[in-house]
Amino acid sequence: MSGHDDFEREPEPGLPERLPPGETVLWRGAPDWRSLARRAFHVRKVGAYFALLALWFVLEALHDGAPLGEIGMTLVRLTSVAAVAIGLLALMAWLSARESVYTLTNQRVVVRFGVALRLTLNVPFKIIEGAELRRYANGTGDIALSLGGSDRVSYAVLWPHARPWRLRHPQIMLRCVADAEQVADRLGAALARHAPAAQESEAPTPATQRPVAGRYRGEAVLS
Repeated sequence: MSGHDDFEREPEPGLPERLPPGETVLWRGAPDWRSLARRAFHVRKVGAYFALLALWFVLEALHDGAPLGEIGMTLVRLTSVAAVAIGLLALMAWLSARESVYTLTNQRVVVRFGVALRLTLNVPFKIIEGAELRRYANGTGDIALSLGGSDRVSYAVLWPHARPWRLRHPQIMLRCVADAEQVADRLGAALARHAPAAQESEAPTPATQRPVAGRYRGEAVLS
């Protein structure tokens, strides 16, 4: 797996350089920012927190006999703080989605991301041991990639394109993509097609190298 700092113009969206001969794009997409705001930036949970806080304050103030005008002014201030917090989180989700591009080719997965610092991760199929799909009711979903090999990217660098709570062994996640099941099917099919070629080309692998056989499965993407 390799990464690049990308400050030059991209020859293709999400790619730091043109694809070599024989490599083709199977799918290209980005996170749905509304779903990203809910799933990664937790705007609904933040809104629920402020709503409970407002309810608790009103009940407490009424119990203490506070004037209604004072209660109303405090609620206005609390609502303003909530609106700013939720607005900032939504803005961060929108910026993150706008600057993110997921590309699936017949050889690898490429993840371009970053608001302040744009980065690109190239994930060749040979280090992808499997993937899992989590679908949501609105049709979006998350596809987490399980990687082999010794290369690792820190959770903090990957977020929000990382599987939640996998801190010790971070997993790259294609987050909140539209038509996630179709994307997962394409990824699974590409991994399955790549597996026989990878195993055949590495059949005479010396004993000192990590074997490839058995690392790719037709059910690589699960529902």
